[in-house]
This record gives sequence, structure tokens and C-alpha cells, in this order.
Amino acid sequence: MKKLGLNPIHGAWILVLVALSSHPALPQSDASSSPQQPAQSAPATPAPAQQANSTDGNANGDEPSLTIKIQPNEVNVVFVVTDKHGRRITDLKKDDFKIVDDNKAPDEIRSFHAETNLPLQVGLLIDASNSVRDRFKFEQESAVEFLNQTIHPGKDQAFVVGFDVTPEVTQDFTDNTERLAHGVHDLRPGGGTAMYDALYFACRDKLLKTPKNATVRRAIILLSDGEDNQSHVTREEAIEMAQRAEAIVYTISTNVSGTKGAGDKVLERIADATGGRAFFPFQLRDVANAFAEIQDELRSQYAVSYKPADFKNDGHYRTIEIVANDRKNFKVRARRGYYAPGQ
Repeated sequence: MKKLGLNPIHGAWILVLVALSSHPALPQSDASSSPQQPAQSAPATPAPAQQANSTDGNANGDEPSLTIKIQPNEVNVVFVVTDKHGRRITDLKKDDFKIVDDNKAPDEIRSFHAETNLPLQVGLLIDASNSVRDRFKFEQESAVEFLNQTIHPGKDQAFVVGFDVTPEVTQDFTDNTERLAHGVHDLRPGGGTAMYDALYFACRDKLLKTPKNATVRRAIILLSDGEDNQSHVTREEAIEMAQRAEAIVYTISTNVSGTKGAGDKVLERIADATGGRAFFPFQLRDVANAFAEIQDELRSQYAVSYKPADFKNDGHYRTIEIVANDRKNFKVRARRGYYAPGQ
């Protein structure tokens, strides 16, 4: 399989889920750097308005369908609500929440759905460096089981990337779980760890370059010890690229020491910044449980679409805050913001 290099990127670059009707242009790589391979161009900006149909069932219409119109300057946010004990709450209504976009209430809430079952685009990123060798096989088997349970043929798609010093796509986007399993089993541990490069690559070169003809939920599952020692991009640049790809990042730590280390704090930062969740399965059996919780969460989230107030296509970062009216008992987990499209 072909190893895919990353360019050194300068400047500030960043996985919860906000979908704009058009993607912002991405900055170009610094020409003075020494890239491992030529930079790939940013995806073309789509038309400002489009009709997006997503179905909650299969092609035979066994389940009701959900049709979502994507309007100009419309923001789509997927979020999770938990109670004080961390249990997911799935029966709240639109009026139970307050939304603030760039310090202002939205002009209009256009749609609200609970327990959505949107199509998934999932990237599975597995640390294949020497530091994770001890339980690598068990993690592979848990990942395969997750894909088998999560990816529905004809509806969802996933890809597999292994990384040590460079990211390697062992299976590109597909809805075929057998191919995805082969992609996971083809990974072999060895080498250093370039985790930020792998996350940056998966978001820029896979998610952002995949046509988004319908409203989908984008997620990346990142298995690593979080200790990066080879990347060209920084942690914050990788997080920013994840935000631009409108992806939630779930992290699963491969640290087996029994205590949280510096790498675990990095994994927490990535998950928190993108509206995802960090898991720390210090025992092997807990790895499968982490995958199972991610699977359940991906299928039981809220989705809201709104028109921001005073919206401008200026490429600036806009903050998002979604809170439950009953803050004492309910906690909302969503991405912190998004980048407006450039002019």
C-alpha cells in the first residue's frame, strides 16, 4: 500500500459537527517548506444553496425518511445531551435549548430533530507505531466489530487509516464491511508517531474531498496513546482542520499504564474541541465497550439547523454555544464553533 505524506503547514489550523452550505477555502501550504509530496488543492466551493435528501431507512423505504433543505448561510449542528450521571438524554424539545452564535441569538431556527439517524461518514484512524504494539491485535478486533455494527451498506461509508511516521490508507471510503475489516487487519505496528499529521490528512484529504450531496454526520475515531513525536503540523492545526471538515472526533487511548499521561490530555483536548468524547480503557475489555458507546452515540444525537444573525462570508471563526435551559441537570456536548465561508 502507498504511504501518503503530509506537507509541513505553517500558521494556525483544527473534530463536533457543524455543516455549512459551503466550505471555506483552505489556506495554501507555505512554499518555503519542504513537503514530502506536492500539496493537494482545496475542494471547490459548492453552490450556495442546494437540496439535500437524507433517509433514515434503506432504499426500500422500511423506515420514514428525513428531508433537509440546506439554505444559504444555514448552520447545522449535531450535539449530545447527558444528565448529571453521564447518561444520554434523547427526549428533549427545541424549546429546551438556547443557542448563541457569535454572541448573538440566531435569526431563525429552521429545523430540530431528536434521535436523528443520519448517514455516517466515518474515518477510523489507528496508531500503528511501536508504542501501541502490546495490545494492537485486540484493538484491531474491537475496531472490526465496531465497523460491522455501525456501517450500514447502502447508507453509511467509512475508511481506514493506519499511521506511524506517515498516514497510510489501507481501505478507502466504502460501505463494504468485509473490505473495511481487511483494511484494519492489513495494519502492522512499527515506527514513530505522527498523530496530528494523520488527523489533518484524514480531514483534509478524505472528508473535505468527499462530495457532501446530503446532510451527513461526519466522525473520526482515533486510537492512539496521544504522544506525537513525528508530525509536521501542530495539535491546534489538526484540530482546526477537523473543524473545517465538520467532523466530531472520538478518541480512544491506548495507554495501559493505569494513570492518565500527557498523551491522554492531548486526546481530551482534541475530543473536547470538536464535540467528541475521550475514552480511557485501561483494561482490554473496556476497548470494546468504548467502541459500543461511540456507536450508540452516533445513532442518538440531536440535530438543529439555524440561520445566524449578522452572518458574513468573511472566513472568520464564529463561536457556538448550545445550553440546556435546565443547566443544573443537563449538559450539552457540541463543537465550540466553525469557520464561515470565505468570499
